[in-house]
This record gives sequence, C-alpha cells and structure tokens, in this order.
Amino acid sequence: MRALAKLEQMLPPRLRYRVSTLHTATVRAGAAPTPKVSADTLMAIAEACRRRERLRFDYVSPRRSRSTRLVEPHSLVSFDRHWYLVAWDTDRTDWRTFRVDRLTPRTPTGPRFTPRELPDTDVATYLAHQLSSRTWPFQATITLHESAAAVTDRIWPGMGVVEPVDDDSCLLHLGADNPRDLAWMITSVDADFTLTDAPPELTDALHAHAARCLNAVRKA
Repeated sequence: MRALAKLEQMLPPRLRYRVSTLHTATVRAGAAPTPKVSADTLMAIAEACRRRERLRFDYVSPRRSRSTRLVEPHSLVSFDRHWYLVAWDTDRTDWRTFRVDRLTPRTPTGPRFTPRELPDTDVATYLAHQLSSRTWPFQATITLHESAAAVTDRIWPGMGVVEPVDDDSCLLHLGADNPRDLAWMITSVDADFTLTDAPPELTDALHAHAARCLNAVRKA
C-alpha cells in the first residue's frame, strides 16, 4: 500500500480510488499483517468505512461459532500480524473488534450512519486494550516503577497497554493464555513492578519463576 501510494498519481482513476479508500480506512499499529485476507474483503470493509455505511457480514468466533453481524464500521487496523475491524455492533449496542480473516462481507451495504466517538484516545490504543484485557483467559494490571515513556520501547505490539500515571510510574494492562506466560511477559519488561490487579495464579507463577532463577544462580 505504501508503494502504491507513491505511484497514486500515475494510476488509472479506478485504481487510484481503491488505493485512496484503503489508505483512508486503515490504521497501522505494530507488525505488518500476514497475507491471509483477500483484497476484495479489505476493499469492501474500507469502502463501508469511508462511505459510513453499515456493514453486514458472517463471522466465525474463536470458538468456531457462527453468526451474522450488523455493524457501523470505524476503521481497519493492521495490528500484530492480523487485520482487525473496529466497529459499533448495532445488535449488542457496544463497540466490538473482529478479526478480518474470520469474516465474510455481505452485500449490499447501508444505510449510512453518523460516526460515534470511540471510548479511547485513538483506534490503535482501543484495539490494543481490547486484545489484552478481553480476549485472554488470564489478565493482570501491574504498576511499573518507571515512566511510560521509559518502558514503551520494551513493550512489543500486542503485548499490552501502557497507561501513564506520573513521572515515575505507569500501569501495564496485559493478558495471556496462562499465568506462566503472564509471569514471563511481566519480567521481560525489565523494570521493577508491583501487582495491582492480578489473579492468585499469577502470584504462584511468579514465585515459581523466581525460585527457578535462584536455583540456576546457586548452581552456577
């Protein structure tokens, strides 16, 4: 898409419009997505975002259940090697995120809608928060005893959301499949921390992690 943007003025009008539409509707946050979504699907969603038209699609959830959804699309987001649609779900009257590789758009789109205000500062921050706090079976919030600016570069895309507190601390919201992975993610940030809101299993995992490290040092 970056390459085509540079050549946009040289393209025929129809292709120029398609490039412009995809560029307008897309937010990039983190690594580039893997090529698992067809260009037609991306264009259908981008068109609905740009025209502010409701979008109906068939969706397969992570648990493989199927449903038909009707949404007011806000943005396409390239996040942590996947494409996501951020949209207002009209049936559930709430914001939702959808993996684009799990949806199949239906036609036609419409009617038009008035855009709603996101419940966060920007769409990338909102998506990161949703992925780290809602979709994982184990979630935690920890206080890092360094500023948000100091630790941001140590948080890889999709790991969690950093929330500034003051010049000497920040909150890190994150999630994982199990407490062991949470413990590894937290210690990989390489900062002093305090558990602020965490399941008891995480405490056990951190104790086991610490004991393993101490045993390794004693044997060295």
